[in-house]
Amino acid sequence: MPHIPMSSLLRQKMFMRFWLARLTGIMANQMLMVAVGWQMYDLTGSAWALGLVGLFQFVPALLMTLPAGHAADRWHRGKIFAACMALQAVVAATMAFSAWQHSTSRELILGLSILLGMARAFQMPAQQAITPRLVPPSMLQRAVTLSSSGMEFAVITGPALGGLIYMAGATAVYASCTALLLVSTGLTLGVRYAHQANQNAVSWRSTLAGLAFVWRQKVLLGALSLDLFAVLLGGATALLPIYAKDILHTGPQGLGLLRAAPSVGALLMSLALMRWPLHRRVGHKLLAAVAVFGLATLAFGLSTHIGLSMLALALAGAADNVSVVIRLTIMQLDTPDDIRGRVSAVNSLFIGASNQLGEFESGALAAAVGPVASVVIGGLGTLAVAALWFKLFPGLAQRDQFENQPRQTELLKS
Repeated sequence: MPHIPMSSLLRQKMFMRFWLARLTGIMANQMLMVAVGWQMYDLTGSAWALGLVGLFQFVPALLMTLPAGHAADRWHRGKIFAACMALQAVVAATMAFSAWQHSTSRELILGLSILLGMARAFQMPAQQAITPRLVPPSMLQRAVTLSSSGMEFAVITGPALGGLIYMAGATAVYASCTALLLVSTGLTLGVRYAHQANQNAVSWRSTLAGLAFVWRQKVLLGALSLDLFAVLLGGATALLPIYAKDILHTGPQGLGLLRAAPSVGALLMSLALMRWPLHRRVGHKLLAAVAVFGLATLAFGLSTHIGLSMLALALAGAADNVSVVIRLTIMQLDTPDDIRGRVSAVNSLFIGASNQLGEFESGALAAAVGPVASVVIGGLGTLAVAALWFKLFPGLAQRDQFENQPRQTELLKS
């Protein structure tokens, strides 16, 4: 067998350590959101209140994500991620104490949602930008797929486990989240890599450099904005407590299964992509995956049977996983490392808008026209976005292979 340099072994060890840290952190976060969503709806009975949880997470993320990307290019990305896990542990511990004291309120949940939004603003650019520092470019697609597999496993087990633990009370769920988030913090603090700090002075120009780079790279702009608008319109996550309680007539356990279902499909798709990586016609496959996501959202919106609803959500998750792998691989390979944190921040901003702002949109629309109509309108909107992006971004639609070499940006040199 050929000798493997120690540096390669060390990089593999660091990647797997960070992979495990992400796994435990995301699992805890999913458990946390199941408990928060159920408690909020139980307290208020309001779709509007569920939407506000997403909005209160999105606003701080909107304000802080671009500066967070600059921070990820200047400081150690692992330490930033660890600090974000620690802050989420504080939120979970606070929720555990309030549940134990029977003092949980709508205002407390919304206030802590702001802290969650701040944590995620710094978490996402750091976790996305660190992976290319831990693996060689030739292994990046597989590393992204493996990371996605771990995330989907966490999103499967987290909600299901959260729903089961909720049977013992909300305090037990929040205490479990706190423990897992502290484990994630400790694992991440042990991650080492050759950190190269960006030496550009902090300014609006340097902070917005990632946004300017994405705007110039039309394929990248098309890929990131496609996910933004597709999930913004088609996401139904915020309405799952309503579907579980009022339409499918199940409890917290059923809600946990519904939240886990998309990740079951995504995990199966991740395993398939690890066995058969994507090589050709990646642009067409990206747009097709978004269209399938829209169709699956329509099926979920019209379903009144929990088995069919879970199947539709699993199909949506599988399609979304294809989109994630293609989008992130293109982003990482087309972006130089000195600006990767800020470009990852732009992607995080788009993801936050599609998820948290999408939750607010779903809740507000459901309050106006009902949950079923809200989800159906969102599914139709996602199909329209896939068709429109085919025309607006022909370079993305015609993208055949992943780039093997990152482009050099002149953005910071001009």
